[in-house]
Amino acid sequence: MKNFIVILLILICPQGFAFDKEEHLIVSLYKKINPAIVCIDSQLNRGISCGTGCIIDKSGLILTSAHVIESGKNIIVTMYNGQNYNAKVVKRFDKNEDIVILKISVPQELKTVKFGDSEKIKVGQKVLAIGNPFGFNGTLTQGIISRIDYAKNRIQTDAAINPGSSGGPLLNKKGEIIGINQAIYNPDNNISNIGIGFAIPINTVKECLEESKSTI
Repeated sequence: MKNFIVILLILICPQGFAFDKEEHLIVSLYKKINPAIVCIDSQLNRGISCGTGCIIDKSGLILTSAHVIESGKNIIVTMYNGQNYNAKVVKRFDKNEDIVILKISVPQELKTVKFGDSEKIKVGQKVLAIGNPFGFNGTLTQGIISRIDYAKNRIQTDAAINPGSSGGPLLNKKGEIIGINQAIYNPDNNISNIGIGFAIPINTVKECLEESKSTI
């Protein structure tokens, strides 16, 4: 009887702990993309501002939200493996777009993110977000596109986004960036996350980058 129980556990347990198809996809995407996501700390007069950034060029160009760094002078970028680098601002865009490009000097080529097409997104589509909410580096959350605000040019999502997530990627299930996470609806001053977050469509970002290619 004991031998039978041992054999039965050996046969059943591997299946019980196996990932399903969607879980395997998400785990694989995170493993692939997280090395291209960084934590950004900026020293401001009133304290330290913390956000997230996406490496867009293997030489060390990083895309993030402008409000993360504001007018801060001492900007520190922390990689997924804990390595720290000083960063400088190489391009500021119009304040309405809330994006900025940073540059770090690194001895090796870096992993980069891949841009998608925000014109093709649909309400109800599943999305992922990676960021550093409240300093919890490399946090992955999942949700859907809840609404597309065409008037304000913003993507609304219920994927958990909190302070520290600004500048991080909103991803489709292919691992492509469809938006840059920017803000949350915050009626209770960060007491709770109520599932209303906003991202800048990546096509808007791509247009800015294309127009400024010669100056970056």
